[in-house]
Amino acid sequence: MPDPSGEPNHAPSEVDEPEVDEFEEAFEDADAEFDDYEDDVYEDEDEDEDEEGQSIEFEYSATITPGATEMAELLERGSIEILGLMPWSSNGTYLVQVTRGSDYAPAIYKPERGERPLWDFPGALWKREVATYELSHWLGFGSVPTTVTRQAAPMGPGSLQAFVPALFSEHYFTLRDRADLTDQFKTLCVLDLIANSADRKGGHCLIDSDNQIWAIDNGLSFHEEPKLRTVIWDFAGDPLPSSAAHALLSLLETGLSPQLKVLLTPTEQEATLRRAQRVLAQGHFPHDMTGRSYPWPLV
Repeated sequence: MPDPSGEPNHAPSEVDEPEVDEFEEAFEDADAEFDDYEDDVYEDEDEDEDEEGQSIEFEYSATITPGATEMAELLERGSIEILGLMPWSSNGTYLVQVTRGSDYAPAIYKPERGERPLWDFPGALWKREVATYELSHWLGFGSVPTTVTRQAAPMGPGSLQAFVPALFSEHYFTLRDRADLTDQFKTLCVLDLIANSADRKGGHCLIDSDNQIWAIDNGLSFHEEPKLRTVIWDFAGDPLPSSAAHALLSLLETGLSPQLKVLLTPTEQEATLRRAQRVLAQGHFPHDMTGRSYPWPLV
């Protein structure tokens, strides 16, 4: 998650150091109430400040960039070392180091058993993280950092996403008026429309030093019912970019990728294709007719 303090990407950031014994105790019963999980794993903020060894300094270093082709293989096959528990996360989210041979990179690990239950998004939110990446990749958008499924991982099955060395003082509301980023934000908006993103906050739009926009925190997506909640409404009424329209047409002609079909239920697959068909038929970005299709908080 972005650091709201606004530290630049090259400055050390802090993450809470995991205590393995407490984690193992908390996860012995997979059906335990999340309140118990939260009490066992998350420590009081005051205690974090008072006790030594509760945070670590982290400085980004990697041999492979988040969007590189080789990143998928590293994330799928590399060894995983947990560095710490990410602060300000509603679910169990961990900063990890992934290593394979001479290659290494930090990543974000979201295990299924660290998820907070939601009444409208039952279980395995990590699959939706991977599915959003797969849809972005299948469409040729490149809006989501490489995200893969890991079955063999320190805390069980979950998603592993390449960590983005972002300029964390920036977010959608500080970037939306930059003309050089308009095409990327329009592409991301199309992705959210098709994925039915229910939580596109401003802080979920990262920018790196190469001016690449990255969409993170994609777990609340692909619901079969309309759930769209996003901060990206600035393009309402504008025509779809031709590149996005061609990508949606190709999607409707070829269907979803095999990877997406594994991650989504048949009903979710059908709903995804219906959304693509509707957006393509309209030919423009929709308006929020309800006035309520925004996430909270906005950033």
